[in-house]
Amino acid sequence: MKTSFSPYAQTMGFEEQRGTDGRLVIAMPYSDGVRGRPGFVHGGALAGLLETVAYATLSEALGEDDRPLIKPVNVTATYMRGAVEMTTYARATIERLGKRIANIEAIAWQDDINKPVAMAQINVMLDRSRG
Repeated sequence: MKTSFSPYAQTMGFEEQRGTDGRLVIAMPYSDGVRGRPGFVHGGALAGLLETVAYATLSEALGEDDRPLIKPVNVTATYMRGAVEMTTYARATIERLGKRIANIEAIAWQDDINKPVAMAQINVMLDRSRG
């Protein structure tokens, strides 16, 4: 299933990929648009990447027949090491998907998935009342 990116994700140059296990992975190529301090990726760009992969993964899990309005409750990003001038990848895991709440964990890495540069815990409300 091809992910429909938000205008923000399109502007940032995010690219959809699939891991060897078939899971959605979003790549963020390094560019001037994501630069923070010299030589490093801006924390806001990392947070945007983590949110994008979380919502895209949730959208895939919900499927075409169930598209509730997704309302963010909170996003907590943890920065673990400086992301340097190279492509950054992210994937998400849905920890809980209920009728009204979803809890998602997203991680971002560069050259080694076992050495994440950032992670996020994202909690959202699912508004299924829109008809």
